[in-house]
Amino acid sequence: MEQPEQPRIWPDRFKRFFLNNKFVLFLLILLLVGLNVMVLTKISFVLHPVAVLIKTIVLPIILSGILYYLLNPLVDVMEKWKIKRGWSILILYLAIGGILTVVVLAVIPVLRNQIMGLIANFPMYSENVRQQFEELTGSQLFSQVQETVNMNWQDWWGTISEKATEILNSTWNKLGGFLGAFTETVLSIVTVPFILFYLLKDGKKLPEKILSFLPIKSRTGAMEVLHDINHQISSFIRGQIIVSFCIGILLYIGYMIIGLDYALILAIIASFTSVVPYLGPAIAITPALIVALVTSPVMLLKMVAVWTIVQLIEGKFISPQIMGKTLKIHPITIIFVILTSGNLFGVVGILLAVPGYAVLKVCVSHIFNWFKSRSGLYDPNNNNLL
Repeated sequence: MEQPEQPRIWPDRFKRFFLNNKFVLFLLILLLVGLNVMVLTKISFVLHPVAVLIKTIVLPIILSGILYYLLNPLVDVMEKWKIKRGWSILILYLAIGGILTVVVLAVIPVLRNQIMGLIANFPMYSENVRQQFEELTGSQLFSQVQETVNMNWQDWWGTISEKATEILNSTWNKLGGFLGAFTETVLSIVTVPFILFYLLKDGKKLPEKILSFLPIKSRTGAMEVLHDINHQISSFIRGQIIVSFCIGILLYIGYMIIGLDYALILAIIASFTSVVPYLGPAIAITPALIVALVTSPVMLLKMVAVWTIVQLIEGKFISPQIMGKTLKIHPITIIFVILTSGNLFGVVGILLAVPGYAVLKVCVSHIFNWFKSRSGLYDPNNNNLL
């Protein structure tokens, strides 16, 4: 007599609770990814040549990418005027070369005179700061503060001298590394025009080349991701550079009106540092404060007034019109991202923090939307999640 088939209870339960549970499968995928990361950390020496390659090409690629987003609209306009793309790029290069020549011939002498004047007057500024500091330390108020906090001025000055000596020694020891990094930077900048030429010429074909490596079913979603990333990066780069240029022009006009010394240098410094959102203006105001402080208290008040007016104009009129709400990132988030990226990657991290976060946000948003649509974990009608 044939025995009845035993019910397959445990295999069915295993299939139901593990293989058919999408949340458990997601956790298993995360576990596998973590194991792969751990293995790669143990054999990091294998990836050292790749790291060196990335370190070598990352700076020229970043610089070329920034210039691409700035110049590509001009090339597109000339292409619409029936000018071939190669000739458009050549004309643009010649125009940029002419503008740079005019700027060098007109601005460099002024900058040189102001820099030489700043160097020549630096001892006087130092003496003024020393006298003001001695007057402050000799005042009755400072003595009362010193007694309150129990601070020994001689010990404090000795500590500062020791720290300054350590910094100078460390700087001298690192001078060779700085020269090496400077040489690499110069070589990277030299290669930028060649990389930029091919980006401007064939940049539109790059997304198709990237998508050709992906499965056909994934290309539509990947194209949306690339489109959003391109929109975020182009909006930030073009907008931030225009905003920084406007800040520099406004500050230069304001400094000239109040008669602040070294107005051109201070405006250029503010223009460059304003590329970093929120933290850049705070850094840029420091040299202007020092110059105004050693000039006179009245000049300090004038400089603060000019800076406040420029920041109000930038915050209320320029940035909303140029930047808009394209990034959709909260200011507090931007500050935390800049600080974290600066601690991890230094100056390069500070410069790339916001566009890098915008790109990461786009990728994570699309991955989350894909997971939400496929997993069923966020479907209110799906009750069979466990």
